[in-house]
Amino acid sequence: MRELEREKDLTDPTRIRCAIVGAGRLGRALVPALRAAGVTVAGPFGRGWSAADEPDLDVVLLCVPDAEIAAAAATIAPRRGLLVGHCSGATTLAPLVPHERLSLHPLMTVPADGAAGFAGATAAVAGSTPDALAVATALANSLRMTAVEVADRDRAAYHAAASVASNFLVTLEAAAERIAETAGIDRSALVPLVKASFENWAALGPERALTGPLVRGDEATVARQRDAIEERTPELLDLFDALADATRSLAREAVAT
Repeated sequence: MRELEREKDLTDPTRIRCAIVGAGRLGRALVPALRAAGVTVAGPFGRGWSAADEPDLDVVLLCVPDAEIAAAAATIAPRRGLLVGHCSGATTLAPLVPHERLSLHPLMTVPADGAAGFAGATAAVAGSTPDALAVATALANSLRMTAVEVADRDRAAYHAAASVASNFLVTLEAAAERIAETAGIDRSALVPLVKASFENWAALGPERALTGPLVRGDEATVARQRDAIEERTPELLDLFDALADATRSLAREAVAT
């Protein structure tokens, strides 16, 4: 007999009663998405909500900032059969002690209007027990995401990769936009190039997708680019130099393979 035997099978999402705590972007996006998947969902709740108000809950998902997870979990009275989880990518399960705990982090950006599409994305899941992991996986699958277990020791590296792939990409394109503006070029002119570069990377990998003067070894052109940036957007020069060095290394790897 397992330590935490349950009266019902929570691997069936339609049997899960879940509360979402946190009315930010992710919380607002998860509520309708889970409901559409057949999960019974209450919330999203803000500060002051008490789990005692929902005595039949199976899962409480905390969609709060990382620094507030421990405090939010501490307000929930532990009880047999109740799972408490968070939706942080970088945070381990430790802040959820003493609850039976899980985590579910959609590897997907959620815009300000909360209209996120989860289908097809990956979800990083974890659980303090086999049951908790199974429930996290079931919730991910109900949203048509691919669940991948990420251990506590790997959470920071996993989340760093997500930040580079998403946040840093936006920062990079914002820099390109600022440089283009000095030549009278609108952001919309860069969009087809960005999309094609992304699709090539997704289909071919970085070495085969890479193009441009650095790949050709045309350092004279790179030097002219650098001079233009130094003159027009000097605040971006360090970024340009760092990216140029990284691209040279990637180009060398492509030649070596």
